[in-house]
Amino acid sequence: MALLDRNFNLSHRMVHELGKAIICGEYNTDGLPTEAELCDKFGVSRSAVREAVKMLSAKGLISSKPRQGIRVQAEEEWNIFDPDLLRWSLESKPSMKVLKEFLQVRIAIEPEAAALAARYATQEQIDAIEAALERMKNAEDNTPEDLDADIAFHISILYASNNRFYVRLRDFIQTALRVSISHTSPMKGNHEGIVEDHAKVFNAIKNRNPERAKHSMLLLIDEALNFIEEELASKSN
Repeated sequence: MALLDRNFNLSHRMVHELGKAIICGEYNTDGLPTEAELCDKFGVSRSAVREAVKMLSAKGLISSKPRQGIRVQAEEEWNIFDPDLLRWSLESKPSMKVLKEFLQVRIAIEPEAAALAARYATQEQIDAIEAALERMKNAEDNTPEDLDADIAFHISILYASNNRFYVRLRDFIQTALRVSISHTSPMKGNHEGIVEDHAKVFNAIKNRNPERAKHSMLLLIDEALNFIEEELASKSN
């Protein structure tokens, strides 16, 4: 393997391990290990460490300045829409509060995306939404196939909105779904009911009814949000 390729791969491994550790709260804003200490910890060269620091800085997780060393940024500086940060959040078993925030963002995006899909979706895009719904119907409850089909349904609607900004939110929505569905579907415990709720969204889009599509998607996400809020309330009592 070429030295450049080797350093690139080592840097990415370090980015993943150190980034996830920061997300999990293993380091605070007081600072990170020195460059030399990071070389020893991860068994990489200084060039690999410097490349990893650049990548983590671009994600807003850390800063590196002369005479200040490498420091963890305050959480509000993190680029939480970055796909890697989203994945690390998922892998770190996020709190119910984070799940609630995920759903609050979804409820601000997906109903309008459904309304746009009812207006502007092509027949091919409507077929893709229907195909995902059929996969949901045929999948066993609370299985990886069921989860993947559910996610495909929602992502297909983002594409069907034909709005480039909504489409670019697909990584965020996909991660939010993968986190929240695995919690809320078992709470509802009614696979047929879940499929029926999704079918209402699809039928409204297929029938070119933007208001009904928007309302149906709003109800679908709001129910999941209610489940999360009820669990949060029970834990605070």
